[in-house]
Amino acid sequence: MALAFGFMQNRQQFHFSYLVGFSYFSSLSLGALFYVMVQHLTGSAWSVTVRRLMENIMRTVPLALLLVIPIFLGTHSLYEWTHASAAQDHLLAKKIGFLNDQWFIIRGVIAIGLWSLLALRLYSISRKQDDNGSLAYTKAAEKWSAPGMVVLFLSASMAAFDWIMSLDPHWWSTMFGVYFLSGGALSFMAALIAICLALRSAGYLTNSIREEHYHDLGKWLFALTVFWAYIAFSQYMLIWYGNLPEETVWFQRRLAGSWSLFRPLLIFGHFFVPFFVLMPRSSKRNLKLLGFFAGWMIFMHYVDLYWQIMPVLHGQGFTPNWMDPVAWLAVGSAYALVFWSGLRQKPLVPVGDPRLEQCLAFHNV
Repeated sequence: MALAFGFMQNRQQFHFSYLVGFSYFSSLSLGALFYVMVQHLTGSAWSVTVRRLMENIMRTVPLALLLVIPIFLGTHSLYEWTHASAAQDHLLAKKIGFLNDQWFIIRGVIAIGLWSLLALRLYSISRKQDDNGSLAYTKAAEKWSAPGMVVLFLSASMAAFDWIMSLDPHWWSTMFGVYFLSGGALSFMAALIAICLALRSAGYLTNSIREEHYHDLGKWLFALTVFWAYIAFSQYMLIWYGNLPEETVWFQRRLAGSWSLFRPLLIFGHFFVPFFVLMPRSSKRNLKLLGFFAGWMIFMHYVDLYWQIMPVLHGQGFTPNWMDPVAWLAVGSAYALVFWSGLRQKPLVPVGDPRLEQCLAFHNV
């Protein structure tokens, strides 16, 4: 209701605020899909008891087919390439064959359709294995995950180019797809840790997800923090070193005015502080500290996406609007509803997985 009022009040602000929220939760769900496939391909035993929670987050992927509709309907408010003046721009005129409403929608539907197929198939295989514990389901999940990983990287990179990078259609970066995916993987891992700890505080999975498992989850949170920083810095360094106007314009817009305040926040809040705090072994086994930084990284991913998207609308500087948190909560509520509904249907751990016993006995070296 609040978003509907915001739409009538300021349509352009609504679409930008909604795009931030949609990009946030779609990237998080893709992070879940990626990690479920990683677990199947590597034959990981330590993660079996947390994989069901991963799968339930992955299960939210098809929701994007519905929630992407406001983006499709708001292309004129969001994207410069939809305007009539684009045909007069010598650079944009060359991109109109790719950047147009029809192909934008087709590419979006194809990408989300492929993600949904992978997510639902892997989810179904895991659920069926609960009934008889057949090793055939483990092999089937591996067979789907191998090509699925390639499909995910290519299609998610394309979606990141369309939904976020084309907000600045004169600019491009071949690293942007990985930048988007690294942020989604990091926010997913943070969300997974937060959910595990929330269930633990409620008395669930206390014996299935032990300190040893949280230690490994903490390792992943630390590693993804480093990987995100590596990709973000590499993209910036190559563009700074090249010093080409058509590449530097993206950073110029995001380092101007009050947007420059986001730079130290991302450098220190998104990397240096969690890097040094999470580096020691003891930090990864401290559940309170781990929970705090999981929540912190959930917030920092929003800051990162906000910084990527909003300067296109508010080029003069940071201009917060009440629709920003409302849109995030509205999209997040839909994802949370699908996630929690899945938890009620089957066991919270994959009871049929042949590696379950090995997982329960897992111990970090």
